[in-house]
Amino acid sequence: MRFFTPGPVHHRLGLVCLGVGMQHGALPPVGPRTLDHYVAIVISAGRGWCELPDATGDFATRRHEVVAPALLWITPGVPHHFGADPDEGWDEAFVDFTGSAVTAYTELGCIEPDRPLVPLTDAGPARSAIARITRAARPGNPLLEIEAAAAVHELLVALRRARADTTADGAPVLEALARDAFLPLSVAEHAARHGMTAAELRTAVRRSAGCSPKDYLLGIRLGRAKELLAGTDLPVSTVARRVGYDDPAYFSRLFTRRVGTPPIHFRAQQARTVPGGFTPHIPDPDHPPMLT
Repeated sequence: MRFFTPGPVHHRLGLVCLGVGMQHGALPPVGPRTLDHYVAIVISAGRGWCELPDATGDFATRRHEVVAPALLWITPGVPHHFGADPDEGWDEAFVDFTGSAVTAYTELGCIEPDRPLVPLTDAGPARSAIARITRAARPGNPLLEIEAAAAVHELLVALRRARADTTADGAPVLEALARDAFLPLSVAEHAARHGMTAAELRTAVRRSAGCSPKDYLLGIRLGRAKELLAGTDLPVSTVARRVGYDDPAYFSRLFTRRVGTPPIHFRAQQARTVPGGFTPHIPDPDHPPMLT
């Protein structure tokens, strides 16, 4: 177990790591206690229990069984009490953190204060992120706080990806939306194509991507529009149609509002002639395409 005291400049990174630990076995119970920061506890093997406030809000607690792989969220001001099974024990890795970026990560669904016990499909990537913090804590490391902060960001993404309910109904919906993103369809029409109501689609996308279907589609469309503007000489009106907008003027207003600069100015800043033309395929990082 290691504890850190990041300075004011480190807090401006958005997230800071306050402590890290990795241990296993028949560990003694923790609490009851209340903290003023967040803790992500990743249980990668074994089983145990936790006592958390009941959802009724009457200050009663409820005991839950914890079976690995699982995540325990400890949130500020919420009393908690947990421990490993005395016979079987468990393998835990934890990170204490805080920062201004917590609000955004919560809004995006990466931190769930109302869901303190989360089943995971695989604890490996999250545990690897925590292990990077423990390695960064070597004596005399001048980049400790920066490396630890970066690993906390990575940890939150890994935990979001490993959530057991993501694979069940999230990824297929997002994949289908991404495939149809450039069709000039409304959210209701996208939902109908996938046998869902608009409300069901909104719930599935927000649970998986932390945003509305409209924002999810907009991100994909504007990303492709940027690629076309930077890598081709296509007129802005053609780029608009390629990414699903029949009205070039509306596309330009939307692009300007979200990107902060008009499409034609973005092209002037970023334009690069690509030999062989633009391709929508994502290159293999191990074998990037060679341009001659």
